[in-house]
Amino acid sequence: MPETLTPLAALALGGLLFAGAAILAMAARPGARGSALLAASLAAGFAAFSAVTIAAEGVFPVILNHTSNLWGVQVWWDLLFSLSVAFFFVLPRARAQGMNLGLWTALVLATASIGLLAMVARLFWLENAGERAAAAHPPAA
Repeated sequence: MPETLTPLAALALGGLLFAGAAILAMAARPGARGSALLAASLAAGFAAFSAVTIAAEGVFPVILNHTSNLWGVQVWWDLLFSLSVAFFFVLPRARAQGMNLGLWTALVLATASIGLLAMVARLFWLENAGERAAAAHPPAA
């Protein structure tokens, strides 16, 4: 364990705190609608961070990180399981909104969380637009 907080450890801790706060907020507000703007911002921010990381360190360290030891493989599988479960829950809602599932599936497979966050942003936007349209034009009684 390092005796000082390095910049990379600070980034990891910041991610943990953010994710923990987000999970607790979702648990406390089960009926809250999704935010297309928040999901799109997260997708864009994570894509930018990933681009900087790839530019600075290349792609090969990803392979090395996930194949060097059992912990690396465990983290890789954890990421794959989480992505698969999230996609499983998003897919029916995306289908109901008429989203192009082939295109979104390819994006998620190619970019993982970045594509999933972008997909969720579009899904939230479509769902919220549908709710607004329904509220503006209630069915005749």
